[in-house]
Amino acid sequence: MSTPADVVVVGSANLDLVIEVSRLPRTGETILGDAVGRFAGGKGLNQALASARTGGRTRFCACVGDDPAGDFLQDLLIAGGVAGAMLRTDTAPTGTAHVFTLHDSDNSIVVASGANGTLSAEDVTSAVSGARVVLAQLEVPLPSVAAGLSAARAAGALTLLNAAPAHPDALALLTDVDVLIVNETESDELGGIERLQAAGAAAVVRTLGGDGVEVHRAGRPPVFVEAFRVDVVDTTGAGDAFCGALAAALASGAVLEEAVVRGAAAGAIVAGSLGANTGALTPDAVDALMSAGQPW
Repeated sequence: MSTPADVVVVGSANLDLVIEVSRLPRTGETILGDAVGRFAGGKGLNQALASARTGGRTRFCACVGDDPAGDFLQDLLIAGGVAGAMLRTDTAPTGTAHVFTLHDSDNSIVVASGANGTLSAEDVTSAVSGARVVLAQLEVPLPSVAAGLSAARAAGALTLLNAAPAHPDALALLTDVDVLIVNETESDELGGIERLQAAGAAAVVRTLGGDGVEVHRAGRPPVFVEAFRVDVVDTTGAGDAFCGALAAALASGAVLEEAVVRGAAAGAIVAGSLGANTGALTPDAVDALMSAGQPW
């Protein structure tokens, strides 16, 4: 975990098994779907790859099983330019996500955490050392996330938390969070923008899917960033691409509103491709989409 990095992402790594269905099954029902394939996933891994693919020198702190799925994920991270090796454990298998993609391009996901649940506070505290920006989510143990955010803040790093999946205990983390990233559902489940700001988040970025992004800071009017228009293929991982690209942009010195625009472009590129990760996400692709002059 000592490889130099400007962005350190702390989070989950999963093997995604993607199935296309016409609708979700009801309780006790079996329906037929089309097996799309297996992909690398997990919010942490997706965000680390997005950070690296949009130009951030990125290190990833995660844990996978000592199994072929862990090998698959490690190889993909290396190919994607993410520095450092993930931790391995023989006490749990690599995390697995079952992704149900609907014909309207939306999705539902069921995750078996596996090795993600073994990531320790000591692992995270060590990994965030030397980072300019630390980005975490909530698919690994909250005490480990809390330790990493606290250590990063104490060392002067900019701290980002993507509070996904929403968890009421996340509010206790916000005094160590510079930028909180939530979607509409997560914002509502955690009590809304005012409660999140009162809990300590210096800035709240609320993503609205195809309707854009809002940036909320106490004492200032909200800033709205319009979504980039693309032909949507699969929304899986689009929010993670937003977070990773946002972190990379902040690490490069961009102000928050500029970084949000870059994140929105990255999310649009991923939504236009199949799976949570795509090689189509590059700095040049983000620049090209932004050059269309998207208003914000």
